[in-house]
Amino acid sequence: MKTIIVYSSQTGFTKRYADWLAQELGAEVITLAEAKKQNSGYFDDAEGIIYGGWAMGGKIVNSEWFTQRIQEWKGKKLALFCVGASPNELPEVQTSLYNALTDEERKYAKAFYCQGGIAYDKMKLPSKLAMKAFAAMVRNKKDATEQEKTMGEMISHSYDISDRKYIMPIVEYMRVTVQP
Repeated sequence: MKTIIVYSSQTGFTKRYADWLAQELGAEVITLAEAKKQNSGYFDDAEGIIYGGWAMGGKIVNSEWFTQRIQEWKGKKLALFCVGASPNELPEVQTSLYNALTDEERKYAKAFYCQGGIAYDKMKLPSKLAMKAFAAMVRNKKDATEQEKTMGEMISHSYDISDRKYIMPIVEYMRVTVQP
């Protein structure tokens, strides 16, 4: 199955997952900037299209590029993945994934999450300042739960919790034959 993976990455975690997916699926990988330069026919012969973006404020950055095309691509196998700093198990992750697609879009596409990490040295200044402020707010919250305290400490510095195993649900989903 010819698959195209389009991604947007700020610090490299989403690119890493896009590359891992491409290796596993034998797919073509292009950046969102490259995808935006393509004519509309570029995606016509692809049987599967995956978009990957990074998490920010409970949303998938630039995912509207993908979701705006779901109707025209609904005969293809479609997936959306998000890479963020939170562990996969957090309930907020599932809420964000659910909210990434409308009920109509979920008929044709599925959303996935892959835990990544934080690379402060690669972040743009506004993102870095926002994350540092959020980390301080969580750490200093008077009635913080143990989970919030742990998260506040975790996000106060760079770390990498990415793992190739997190692509497997996407790979399995993409390998199921598209029904006509």
